[in-house]
Amino acid sequence: MSISTQTVTERDKTVLKELGEEIQRVGSLPVQREKAELWRRLNDREPVRPMVYINEEPWAELECDELAPRCEDPWLRRVERGLRIKLYRWNHFPVDMIIEPVIEVGMAYSSTGIGLVEKAERIRHGARVSRHFFPQIFGPEDIEKIKMPEVTSDEEETQRRVSLLESILKDTVRVAAAGIKHIWFTPWDILIRFVPMEDIMTDMIERPDFVDALVSRFVDAKMHELDQIEALGLLDMGANNTRVGSGGYGYTNELQAESGKGQPVGCSQIWGCGNAQIFTEVSPQMHWDFSLKHEMRWLDRWGMTYYGCCEALHQKIDILRKIKNLRKISVSPWFDIPKGLANGAGDYVLSIKPNPAIFAEDTFNEERARAEIARYLDEARGQSVELVMKDISTLRYDPARLDRWAEIAMEEAEKRG
Repeated sequence: MSISTQTVTERDKTVLKELGEEIQRVGSLPVQREKAELWRRLNDREPVRPMVYINEEPWAELECDELAPRCEDPWLRRVERGLRIKLYRWNHFPVDMIIEPVIEVGMAYSSTGIGLVEKAERIRHGARVSRHFFPQIFGPEDIEKIKMPEVTSDEEETQRRVSLLESILKDTVRVAAAGIKHIWFTPWDILIRFVPMEDIMTDMIERPDFVDALVSRFVDAKMHELDQIEALGLLDMGANNTRVGSGGYGYTNELQAESGKGQPVGCSQIWGCGNAQIFTEVSPQMHWDFSLKHEMRWLDRWGMTYYGCCEALHQKIDILRKIKNLRKISVSPWFDIPKGLANGAGDYVLSIKPNPAIFAEDTFNEERARAEIARYLDEARGQSVELVMKDISTLRYDPARLDRWAEIAMEEAEKRG
């Protein structure tokens, strides 16, 4: 989308300037640097209290004047929305979030993708939507439907967007072009949209060569795409307030920019991630054979990695050890922490995910929320821990529930400081 200062209204400029001034003010507070150092210590596995992070909120239930857009231009409206969300989090449930005094503009680029387009029925549940996918890959003959992506960078459009925001926000907050700081990589999150999942579970036994070839082809496609992204200079440093995997921030001293200005960022300077959420009930050997073995080609490219999301991994620490650059593992609500620690999970940062179902009941039970947080933190006492509330489908239209959970989580985390 190409826009110019001639098409921007004075109202749009005023709206963005006000937001820019607030981002500059909040981002310059000393607490931002203090929290960044705490995240750095966590990720570098130095002693530090548990860190707290909130993400994936049900924004349809949080709509209010603070979040209401004012800009008329569609692209500026998207910029405005991102800034309003950031400030809403800061004002209501900041926990250990960090706001930097800069407004970033993502580099303009495109990819042709893997050659398949989702076919799905959208099913609405109040303010939420689910999808029922229609399979397109049924056997070996369909694997070739997965194509090799082609990536194109549009440097002129990137500069146009940066220049526009700079012209609006001059003397308020710094504007910078930002490349890709992290890539969510999980083959099975994508493949489940194109294969009949009930059949795939039996195919791992009855047609293992088919499943193996399917995952291999998908990873081939994503590696081909990544090669181009790196060669085009589209990567950017993510050892900052970039979310890593399904966890918290990526601050670390162990991933550094190459010396000299203008040096392109490579994969080895960034966090990578992987997961296989649908494999919770799959054996460690099958998890390795039909997912992690293939993911390793991707994971090996990065400086440090995060593994897991909603799957239970406490019985799979042995296969995770094969990831040489692994630093964080996801501890979902179905992860047995004592068993995981007995299996060696304590060698990694534990990204603990309390169950968001606490928000879905008729009444928010503060005592139970506190007890659950305390149990997680006590079971992981002495370990490097981040507490990440995510996948929040509903607050029952009561935003104060999340505000209060955040207060309780910080109280419990600071007790263990």
